[in-house]
Order: sequence, then structure tokens, then C-alpha cells
Amino acid sequence: MWRCHVGADIANDYVERAWAFLRPYLGDVDAYVFSRAAFAPPWADAQRVFVIPPSIDPFAPKNQEMEPDEVEAVLRYVGLLRGGGPPPRTGFTHADGSPARVNRHADVLQTGPPPPADAPLVAQVSRWDRMKDMAGVMTAFADHVVGTSAAHLLLAGPVVTGVADDPEGAETLDECDVVWRDLSHGQRTRIHLACIPMRDPDENAVIVNAIQRHAAVVAQKSIAEGFGLTVAEAMWKAKPIVASAVGGIVDQITSGADGLLVDDPRDLDAFGRAIRRLLDDPPYAAQLGANARTRVQAEFLGDRHLEQWAQLFTKLDEAHSS
Repeated sequence: MWRCHVGADIANDYVERAWAFLRPYLGDVDAYVFSRAAFAPPWADAQRVFVIPPSIDPFAPKNQEMEPDEVEAVLRYVGLLRGGGPPPRTGFTHADGSPARVNRHADVLQTGPPPPADAPLVAQVSRWDRMKDMAGVMTAFADHVVGTSAAHLLLAGPVVTGVADDPEGAETLDECDVVWRDLSHGQRTRIHLACIPMRDPDENAVIVNAIQRHAAVVAQKSIAEGFGLTVAEAMWKAKPIVASAVGGIVDQITSGADGLLVDDPRDLDAFGRAIRRLLDDPPYAAQLGANARTRVQAEFLGDRHLEQWAQLFTKLDEAHSS
């Protein structure tokens, strides 16, 4: 079997050249396993193509349950909520079994203090990547939410020196900095750009977990996307999501049922209006969040994932035995 996690919904010259390179090595495999049906190349034998979406680990530091006071303590300590405070007593466990706790701070670009804990928070957690369009989220929020709501926006990504395989991260962060500085003073006081420490990946994951659990609305305004499990992670936390209808995001969210999708990822007005709709209607937002949690339980946890692999192994074993 050959497992392919990435792909493109629409082929272009780069896609065709990549498949031309790979194809000679793949002729004899018994199964091609893709995260999305759209990722399969047209030459792949349909009888050997299988779709197994990825899944999240609900027990990992990024997804494990956290009490509201634990969430608030983490965010206050790292500097993402107003008030500061001592290191949170809540700990986490590394994969090797060793105990640890959050002890590093985020680097935050903001005017004035962090958001108060009782203010609605819109959050997008992504790499500093142009395809995640953090600047677009900022502009949509500034134009459609600031002045109509007490909400704040948090754009959170990794410390750019901590991601070795993302050389454009620093450039993208600098571009976001320019957009932020061009906003009015009143808009800047509601928008916060944070770089989350990466020295300890599990510590980073706990901070991301806390951000998503505290958020009133989670955004994922990708211009292009592979599968985008960040969406499923937020859905697991029962959060209402506004996202672009691109890539694997459309496999995770049914718009109006368990989140809101914006058809054109470059339509800032539509994205801003969708965020405002959820902020203005908390019962509707809560219902979308509850539906999102239910969907993840059914479709994006490891037991479903394992079952699909077992079915594939059985099918291939039967084929070889016959």
C-alpha cells in the first residue's frame, strides 16, 4: 500500500510534474490510500484507490480535556489574557511519560493589554503561511466586527525561528505586522498577533488547546488546504467555526449544520459577516459547536480510522488469498 496525505484539488503543471516523477514507482502497489478522493491522480486504477481521512488523538496534549479555570490560568500566564499570574499548576505528560507544565510565554504584538477573560475571542491558530491568510482574517475582523462587538481577535502561530521547514514564516509574519500597523488605533486594540513558543512541542500543544477552548469562534481562512485537521481539533472542543470552503475543510464541515463555510476564500466581506453572525447569535453558535463535536466523534477519531484500515487490510488479504 502507498499512503498519500497531501494533494491538490485542481491539477496544474506542478501537480502533473510531481505525479510524473512518482508514477513509475507506484505501478505495482496493491492500494493507493488518499486523505481525500480529489487527491487521487486520474491515472490511478479506481479499484485500487481508497480514501481514509486522517483523525485526531483526543488524548494528545492539543486535544485533551481542560477545565475552564485551567484554560484561563494557562492563557493568563503566557500573556494571551489580561491579568498575568503564576505558572499554572495544571500539568501535562510527555510521550515518554515525564511530567511537565507550561512555563514559557508567548510573544505578542498588541496595543495595550491582552483581551479580558470575559470578552468574546475569535481565534485562528495556524502556521505563519500566506495560504492561511492571517492578514485577511485581520482585515475582515477589523472591517466587520470592531465597533459592533466587544470581541477581540487572536492570530496565533508558532515562533518563526522554531519551524525549520517553513522558511516563509518570518516573511508572512512581517506582512501581517504591516497590515496590523496600518489599522486604526481602535482596531489595533482589539487585534493581537501572538507567536507561541515551540521549544517544547507538547507545551505548544497545551497552549493551542487552551486558545481553542477559550475562543467564542474559531476561524480557518485558508486560501488552499490539504486536509486541515486544525478544524477537527476545534470541532472536538465544540467550537463554532468559520472557514473557507477549500480542500479537506469541506469534508469536515457541512455549512449551516456544524460550522459556516465561505465559498470564496478571498471574500473578506463574507468572512467578516460570518464571524459577526456567530458573535451576534450565541445560541446558534453554541448549536453549531455541539453539532461539530458530534460529527468529530463519529468521523474523525482514531477508532473510525483504525476500522477503515482493518477493512482495507482484510480486503487485500482476501484478494491475495483467492
